[in-house]
Amino acid sequence: MGSLLNFLIRYSSWFVFLIYVLLSCMLLFRSNDYQRSVYLTSANSLTAGTYEAVADVKGYFALKSINEGLEESNAALLNEVLNLKDELATLRAEVGDSTYAPRFDYVAAKVINNSTRRPNNYITIQRGSDDGVERGMGVVGNEGIVGIVNAVGSRTARVSSVLNEGQHYSVKLKDTPFVGSLIWKSGDPTVAYMTEVARHAKWHKGDSVVTSGYSTTFPEGIPVGVVVARVKGADDNFFTLRVKLASDFDRLSTVRVIRDELKSELDSLETFDFQENKVIR
Repeated sequence: MGSLLNFLIRYSSWFVFLIYVLLSCMLLFRSNDYQRSVYLTSANSLTAGTYEAVADVKGYFALKSINEGLEESNAALLNEVLNLKDELATLRAEVGDSTYAPRFDYVAAKVINNSTRRPNNYITIQRGSDDGVERGMGVVGNEGIVGIVNAVGSRTARVSSVLNEGQHYSVKLKDTPFVGSLIWKSGDPTVAYMTEVARHAKWHKGDSVVTSGYSTTFPEGIPVGVVVARVKGADDNFFTLRVKLASDFDRLSTVRVIRDELKSELDSLETFDFQENKVIR
């Protein structure tokens, strides 16, 4: 005990110095928007390097369960691709189209940091502007949607997770026209809520919820989750559904960033100010 006290007394000035440094950093990041945004972006090389090292260790011990999940997902995706190719070949033969080009492209990315227990959660991925990743691009995992890219560095990017109270997603009940808005409330990383569902909408427990396709962020039909219950909404004209999310955010290791070849064109049309006699060329 005496040795410990002697040690603390001997190096007390260093401990005081470290405390002042920590307090200064906390005040700096809390009081200055620019410094806070740089810190939170996690796109600088030092932070990314630390995340990469930690992710490598965690990924090694989770390889078995990850591989099992990937094999199941790949098998399902292969079947879906084969079916879509058959349908596409049939349609192209009917209309004589030989110039078909896919609208969406995917960039595979490794997850190097991920939070799930905060009110606003973010994911850092090992892809950036050098790989064609841009702000606003949708991100999906093996099971379903993951989030939207909101900050980009040259080699890394930050994704605003579905587990983010400030993020809304346009979703619908699968195989129906009933659309709603997906939101998340802090606490449970496995559950979100589909709000603004029309009062006359038909639904059942276990129904699938998918992306609506009403934006350039996600194609239509990407899995979101399944309905588990109905809860009271804020408006009597609509109701809210409790949704068990398809993605397991605690086990994310790899994701895919969606690139929409029509995004720039569609965005320019949405922001186009109509003027008389003005023609889009």
